Amino acid sequence: MKVATAAYPLDQLSSWAQYEDKIGGWVAEAATAGADLAVFPEYGAMELATLAGSEIAGDLEASLFVVSERLTDADALHRRLAQQFDLHILAASGPAATETRPVNRARLFAPTGQSGAQDKQIMTRFERETWGVIGGGPLQVFDTAIGKIGVLICYDSEFPLLGRALAGCDLILVPSCTEALSGYWRVRIGAMARALENQCVTVMASLVGEAPWSEAVDMSTGTGGVFGPPDTGFPATGVLAEGTLNTPGWTYAEVDLARIAYVRDDGIVLGRAHWPEQIGRDGPPPIVQMR
Repeated sequence: MKVATAAYPLDQLSSWAQYEDKIGGWVAEAATAGADLAVFPEYGAMELATLAGSEIAGDLEASLFVVSERLTDADALHRRLAQQFDLHILAASGPAATETRPVNRARLFAPTGQSGAQDKQIMTRFERETWGVIGGGPLQVFDTAIGKIGVLICYDSEFPLLGRALAGCDLILVPSCTEALSGYWRVRIGAMARALENQCVTVMASLVGEAPWSEAVDMSTGTGGVFGPPDTGFPATGVLAEGTLNTPGWTYAEVDLARIAYVRDDGIVLGRAHWPEQIGRDGPPPIVQMR
């Protein structure tokens, strides 16, 4: 199958129709290139706040809730596009209101009309200390026509036990939003590590460019990337595809589920199977005095 992963810039929207045209154009481009899966980044939904005006979009608290109110309409749009173009879409994540505080939620849409949602698990310092976004529901594995799919939203990809919980996945999608180059590389290194230890393919999408109307997403650095285990049938670097840094557009890669199955069964190394053999699996090692 072919995957498309986005380096996605935010716009200051003047109408809902403009948003429909934008998302529709992106999805149509991916479908025309033959993509079976299109992955949008973390917090790409924040541009919906601009429909309420610049004052609301620039207010950290108010922007959370106006975007949350628009997610139902955004979901209907993505569901229709997935069916129209016959591909799976991971919609850009955004704040979703709960009984307490908003969570950061990504939604996956299938051509059948089915959908699923994945909340971010672990909040960054900005999310928890400044913005008041909280961790949401548990990790899930989505059984789809293009394989078993999990989602680790940005910072979540940096935690190996979250990745290990998705060890049954063929694909782990990593929508991200990183301000600095260092943040991009932290998430990318995490995505590549999850591909290595789970012997799977990870797909990283990035928000890119400036959005001066929002303190939350005012500057984003990154690009799309698709990574696998550096093993038989995969590139020696583990990089199936990577875009040009901070350049908007799709990055494409061919993914063969049979290759994933092969390296898990008879790769040069069998890291996924050997995970339980790690030192310290029953607790930290003892502290001893040298003699």
